[in-house]
Amino acid sequence: MSQLFPASPLRAAAFAALCATALPQSALATNGYFSHGYGVKSQAIAGVGIALPQDGLTAATNPAGTAFTGDRLDVGVNLFNPSRGAEITGNGAGLNGKYSADGRDLFLIPEFGYTRQINPQLSVGLAVYGNGGMNTSYNTSPFGFGGFGEQGPTKMNLEQLFISPSVAWKATSDHVFGAALNLAHQRFSIRGLTPFAQPAASESSGNVHNQGTDTSNGVGVRLGWIGQIAPQWRLGATWASKIQGRFDKYKGLFAEQGGFDIPANYGVGVSWQPAKNWTLGLDYQVIELSDVKSVGNPLSQLTAQGQLLGSTNGPGFGWKDVKVVKLGVIHQLNDAWTLRAGYSHATQPIPKSEAFLNVLAPGVVQDHLTAGFTWQASANSEWSAHYTHAFEKTVKGTSAIPDGYGGGDANIRLKEDIIGVSYGWKF
Repeated sequence: MSQLFPASPLRAAAFAALCATALPQSALATNGYFSHGYGVKSQAIAGVGIALPQDGLTAATNPAGTAFTGDRLDVGVNLFNPSRGAEITGNGAGLNGKYSADGRDLFLIPEFGYTRQINPQLSVGLAVYGNGGMNTSYNTSPFGFGGFGEQGPTKMNLEQLFISPSVAWKATSDHVFGAALNLAHQRFSIRGLTPFAQPAASESSGNVHNQGTDTSNGVGVRLGWIGQIAPQWRLGATWASKIQGRFDKYKGLFAEQGGFDIPANYGVGVSWQPAKNWTLGLDYQVIELSDVKSVGNPLSQLTAQGQLLGSTNGPGFGWKDVKVVKLGVIHQLNDAWTLRAGYSHATQPIPKSEAFLNVLAPGVVQDHLTAGFTWQASANSEWSAHYTHAFEKTVKGTSAIPDGYGGGDANIRLKEDIIGVSYGWKF
């Protein structure tokens, strides 16, 4: 395999480019609108990975992990199946009813990871992956009310692609530090928001919806550390900076004249090997969604304060920070088979008072149960797979619909199933 995939950055970059062309077709929302994990092996243990690197995607979680995976290439794909929708009750403008957002319900999400040990102290890597996103497709619009009601469908799509080259430095025999560039590409489109595309609601009412797909590019960094604090124990920590983003075509929808940054996030993790064939991992992650004004500012700034959509510090979706606890277990059954399982719980990002606008983005799931395996097909190759179920969650709105839009409440729901498979080469 070393002849097929030598330490050539050109071959790795060429494959990354192929992945990049496919990834913008994906949309994934598990912890808020971030993925619950990166890499099939990590996803099989509920996204654990800060102190437990397993494959070439490790830099997506903690770039220090690049030093632990050796020379390898991993290529994978996830099939993502969400079920989402909304129910509106007590509305005086004729909106009451149940609405399905499953106009599209299957998404393919490729991933790619490459790591190479340059010398005993230095390793490099490249990870290409879908960081997250959100998709809703209402063939019957939940916003079709009043004299300015929406007559057509309402559809929204957000996608995030990351390309992350990384480097890891083994400072001592027990401590590794890592850094990665996060080259981020975002795509966004929305249609069917006529009630908000009004001069009374937006400072740029012609740029609220129906503008096609807009794109945004930005750059951030991720830093990480892994320390071997005892023979069976590792600790890890990671932090990723906020990445600036902007959708000019939708400057009438998002606060700050179209601002849509990717939020900063950080976490700590621990892994423990209590016996030769058993490994346990625990991660704690924080995603600072509330620090992005177009995501974190409440809609009440429009209805109670008269601050228009798209304005400086203007209204948004009212999301809170997401805090996630992830627990995973790995059991090496024999030389050929390794089994994995995990569970994670996240805090709820969407308050009950913000359910109305979030019929567009019902990222409300909180609990994930995962399982997976790796089959060592030969000394240099392996197959891995995982299954993830995000349990159905409904947020029932409380005084969620402003009086100007007929009052009442909106209930939003989401559940998800994900199946992933990857192939790994060691060279």
